Amino acid sequence: MAAEESYPGELKYHPEHDWARIEGDEATVGVTWFAQDALGELVHFEPPEAGATVAKDSTYGEVESVKAVSDVVAPLSGEILEVNQKVVDAPETVNEDPYGEGWLLRIRLSDPAEVEALLEQNAYEQLLKDS
Repeated sequence: MAAEESYPGELKYHPEHDWARIEGDEATVGVTWFAQDALGELVHFEPPEAGATVAKDSTYGEVESVKAVSDVVAPLSGEILEVNQKVVDAPETVNEDPYGEGWLLRIRLSDPAEVEALLEQNAYEQLLKDS
């Protein structure tokens, strides 16, 4: 069952519909409710390898849905500490719980100052209304 629309206030948002939960020098990242809703039911997640690095605003993997294949954009730069194997095995987890069990990566931030460029909840919701 798909999750209800929400944009948790404790998260930071990237204009490409990705979110980040910041915990010290680490971040858990995933795609927003809007992204998973636009894509439809996810059927495949092509993640990068743990240990690789991601760069803010660059693609790091793909999600495939019944509608399309889309690149996933990194909201922040860093080293990948963990890939969510649950999403690799059951991509629909993102549709069911995009901010909980449906996270995609955990990264160690290489430039914590990048967090300041991400959107707060209200700014992200305004971006959705304006698009």
